[in-house]
Amino acid sequence: MSQLSQQSCETCSIDAPQVSQAQLDDFKTAIPDWEIVERDGIAQLEREFKFRNFKQALEFTNRVGEIAEDAGHHPALLTEWGKVTVTWWTHAIKGLHKNDFILAARTDELAS
Repeated sequence: MSQLSQQSCETCSIDAPQVSQAQLDDFKTAIPDWEIVERDGIAQLEREFKFRNFKQALEFTNRVGEIAEDAGHHPALLTEWGKVTVTWWTHAIKGLHKNDFILAARTDELAS
């Protein structure tokens, strides 16, 4: 388990700060397989997970849904045959918050 995944998510309001470049660089080392993508000017964390079939992909999607619901923070999930794309970002601040990195690390642990 990574130290990042063990941290607590905090309630995030519209005035919460986005991660700084220094934080981003630090957090990114804990989740090296995640890419930072930009959509409509909003930075997001994204990773594709591969599976042998649709059933395994769907089971993984449901497990990610459980950790999301527990944290009160919800990703975009695209479930396809043999793969799931998970995208984390904080809607309220239109960008990346520490919570996104924490949940990305927890998502990695589900996949291992």
